[in-house]
Amino acid sequence: MRNNIVKNILIFLLVFLIISGVFSLLKTPDNKPEKISFNQLIAEINGEQIKNISVSDNRIDITLNDEKKQFTYKESSEGLTTIFKNYNLDAEKLNKINLQIENTSKGIWLSVVLAILPFILIIAFLFFMTRQLRGAGNQVFRFGESQAREISTEDKKKKLTFKNVAGVKEAKQELQEIVEFLKHPKKFIVLGAKIPKGVLLVGQPGTGKTLLARATAGEANVPFFHISGSEFVEMFVGVGAARVRDLFKKAKKSLPCIIFIDELDAVGRQRGAGLGGSHDEREQTLNQILVEMDGFEPNLGLVILAATNRPDILDKALLRPGRFDRLVILDLPDIRGREEILKIHCQGKPLAEKVSLKKVAERTVGFSGADLANLTNEAAIFAARKNKTLIEESDLLESIEKVILGPERKSHILSEKEKKIVAYHEAGHALVSHELPGCDPVRKVSIISRGQAAGYTLKMPETEKYLRFKSEYLDNLSALLAGYAAESAIFNDVTTGASNDLQEATKLAKKLVTEYGMSAKLGTRTFGLKEELIFLGRGISEQKDYSEKTAEIIDGEVSNFIDSCYNKAKEIIQKKRNKLDQITNLLLEKESLESDEFEAIFKEDKKIC
Repeated sequence: MRNNIVKNILIFLLVFLIISGVFSLLKTPDNKPEKISFNQLIAEINGEQIKNISVSDNRIDITLNDEKKQFTYKESSEGLTTIFKNYNLDAEKLNKINLQIENTSKGIWLSVVLAILPFILIIAFLFFMTRQLRGAGNQVFRFGESQAREISTEDKKKKLTFKNVAGVKEAKQELQEIVEFLKHPKKFIVLGAKIPKGVLLVGQPGTGKTLLARATAGEANVPFFHISGSEFVEMFVGVGAARVRDLFKKAKKSLPCIIFIDELDAVGRQRGAGLGGSHDEREQTLNQILVEMDGFEPNLGLVILAATNRPDILDKALLRPGRFDRLVILDLPDIRGREEILKIHCQGKPLAEKVSLKKVAERTVGFSGADLANLTNEAAIFAARKNKTLIEESDLLESIEKVILGPERKSHILSEKEKKIVAYHEAGHALVSHELPGCDPVRKVSIISRGQAAGYTLKMPETEKYLRFKSEYLDNLSALLAGYAAESAIFNDVTTGASNDLQEATKLAKKLVTEYGMSAKLGTRTFGLKEELIFLGRGISEQKDYSEKTAEIIDGEVSNFIDSCYNKAKEIIQKKRNKLDQITNLLLEKESLESDEFEAIFKEDKKIC
């Protein structure tokens, strides 16, 4: 960018100088001197009409008494004084004239330079343009070169190891074999073992696929070539395949090494789905990748890592043995993994002594590594904004809410009536969640607007849960409908504030019926055939694999789940009306309640079943 700016400035100055030189040569003085004969000069001297005479080489410039300019030339072989004597010029009349004889050596060189300079500038400009065109031609021939970036083993700043990655213990163990092969290949070859040529990293966005690939290269201390799958594909057929060939050619010169292809699904989708254009180019690129990975030429010491969060749409030829024959799954971190990740991202950040990263990890269920990195960064920003020298636990907890819900909307001021409605709504969610054993513990209740929510109830499980019972889903469905039930019970009316709760409740109830087989009336089967439309970008389309009569039963079962859970929430609210009022009053007073303040209200009560 900077080089382009300098080039543009130089071109502008060059053009400006050329134009200035041309105009200086073409410009005609306003008072143009008149050319006269030498005899006319002698006559004007005798007539005492001349004020000044200036001699420069063979040119004689004349200024008359009326300031009129004239000029003439003399013979170069004779001096001016000799010529005047030959014309018998009166010496007295000559003495009345101011006669000046100039040194012409500098003037001659200046005239020569000014005459030649425009031509030099034009030649320089043409030479510069020729070089630019030659460079553009080279760019055309380099169109098929790979755009992969290389991280060499000498680049200490960008080098990562497994110590810089946490929360993916099993994935690191799988990749440790790759590291051992790259470090000590002979001990595998002696036993006739073949190390996997390709390793596919699969996980949700932010789980650390790219980070783990870089750490594998750093742990093995080998060069690391990384490129995105989209960088192969161009509008011209054959360019992507050429870039694949060039990438593997470069990598083979640095064996042993690692090639990392990020977002492999951009180029590795199933073939035969498109008609012409970019689809043909993508398929040609994929074909070249398949050949390079497992063709006739062995790639000893070359390991290909790739990352995707859509393994289901990849071409089957990519996943067969001999290509990406090892699949490494990166799950969202558990509580221990989140705590380790927080420790890594808190390095270099001054924490207060009483900060408990375990407590932060407990409240970040479902967070990926990228979310936790963002959380610690937001906490540092919060602390800096408050002019603190240390990051406190409150900053970390506040940043959790910002990551989940968005920033506080302090300008979103509710009226007293609306504030009371929001308080009862959130108190209803919190109360029912507390009373039902299948719901996660309430961590915080607030009526401060965040993101699109006027208030929120933050619930987090105490331990990791991978399976849920039907009773737990029904309890959570009741908790979702509790805000709506509280508004109806207190104000004998409902507002639009429960619209999102109703949407989520409807989705959950439909899943219980159509996906989880939890409807006693419909039995143990699923409903709705979900197909991915390859031609339309693998979009998901749901087709009915059941009759209209069954559709009516499904609608009825969804409504039954929602109605029964709503009645359950309403019953709890009516039975615990005093607790609902206490929570609401505290919310109106403090605006936010932490878990210990919320639990203090129920110290004497026990959960109902």
